[in-house]
Amino acid sequence: MDLQKQDPQKQDLQKQQGAPTASEFRASDAERDRIADILHDALAEGRLTADEHAERVEGVLRAKTVGELEIFIRDLPAAHRRGPGQAPSPAPHRPTAGAIPIEPDDTVVAVFSGAVRKGRWRAGRRIHAYAIFGSVEIDLSEALFDHQQVVIKSFAIFGSVDIRVPENVSLRGMGGGVLGSFEVDTLDSGEPEAPVVYVDGWAVLGSVEARPRRGKVVADILDRVQRKVDKSLRKHLGH
Repeated sequence: MDLQKQDPQKQDLQKQQGAPTASEFRASDAERDRIADILHDALAEGRLTADEHAERVEGVLRAKTVGELEIFIRDLPAAHRRGPGQAPSPAPHRPTAGAIPIEPDDTVVAVFSGAVRKGRWRAGRRIHAYAIFGSVEIDLSEALFDHQQVVIKSFAIFGSVDIRVPENVSLRGMGGGVLGSFEVDTLDSGEPEAPVVYVDGWAVLGSVEARPRRGKVVADILDRVQRKVDKSLRKHLGH
């Protein structure tokens, strides 16, 4: 019996059960947010009425697949400038020249002790963290970002610096270890306006670790988009 031959009906069934197309993939929260942004812009430009906008946003929240999301923007020009399947440009590996000050906006120090920054706090453009025979925890998962680029300069000497970021920001690592561990989980956000967190520094007989906290997102990215829409609406209405 030739093992290379297969039943034609079985081959057809395998084709039908093949990999799904891009439009059949399950939609992510980032993809829903992107579609919502396009709808907000269309409302501000007068392409959609307030009722049409509300109806489509409600549909976006109920959509299960990428193809279902596309339905709500296929008659808008923005949908054809960048398709849902195309990823945004990755964040640069280093901050923009001149964007980050030399002096830190915030300094976290732990010497034979522990220090924590977490909760609802404002992240400056430059944060210094020193863990010397101690531990530093910097949790940005609920922080307010006033700047798109943030540098965390970390020094762990016989200590540890633990950094957590929201899962919809971009994360880059620029440091290293000397008989220590310097680990940064590189992350690319799906939001073009998302903050970029750069973790720099050294781990000397210690550890520096940075990674996303799953389930946590920067809510004010969408707030900034909404403020732009509101501003455009006020200008359009003459207020």
